[in-house]
Amino acid sequence: MSNLPISSKYRSTPQAPVDDRERESIVARVNAAFEQGKLDDWTYRRALDAAFAAQTLGELAPVVEQLPPQATYDVPAIVDQGTRPPGEVSEIRAPANKTVMTVVGGVAAAIVLLVVLLVVLL
Repeated sequence: MSNLPISSKYRSTPQAPVDDRERESIVARVNAAFEQGKLDDWTYRRALDAAFAAQTLGELAPVVEQLPPQATYDVPAIVDQGTRPPGEVSEIRAPANKTVMTVVGGVAAAIVLLVVLLVVLL
């Protein structure tokens, strides 16, 4: 019995062909798992052999089952703190586009001038 969810493409479309992008993604995940110590040498070699020999997504399922779960989301930029140590002050952010600020300032000044003229004339 597979521990992959039924919605996984490896279970829901097992006869779909494996393209180069998918194969590269799996090989990268296998390499990362090995580097992190999550796969031993024998399992690593077998996983790579299976990944390169697979013709369908269903043949990749046993390889994917051995790998750590993959995040299905990205960390929002506002949350991502990068590699800066806690408490360190961040760099100064660049000011907004000067042209946009000039236009907004000009429009605001024109509106204020119009209001003042209307108040004086009425």
